[in-house]
Amino acid sequence: EGERRESAHAAHDGPDGDIVRQIKELLDTRVRPAVAQDGGDITFHGFDRGIVYLHMQGACAGCPSSTLTLKMGIENLLRHYIPEVVEVRPVAA
Repeated sequence: EGERRESAHAAHDGPDGDIVRQIKELLDTRVRPAVAQDGGDITFHGFDRGIVYLHMQGACAGCPSSTLTLKMGIENLLRHYIPEVVEVRPVAA
């Protein structure tokens, strides 16, 4: 079910499939393990026109520093490895 929603988000642009795979791989290998140490989780919600949409869960969802973490940490990481990423935004459940 989640796979359909994500692919529908990127359906307007064929090459986005590779970008989405890279984003998910970085989230799974670099971001989620670090966030899990603080009792939270971050899941991929979509990618559209250079913007990555992430859903913050658990301790991260209500944490005041989560927005800073999202912008300074995760956004910088994704932009470094994936030039097509221009911004990261949180989404509500």
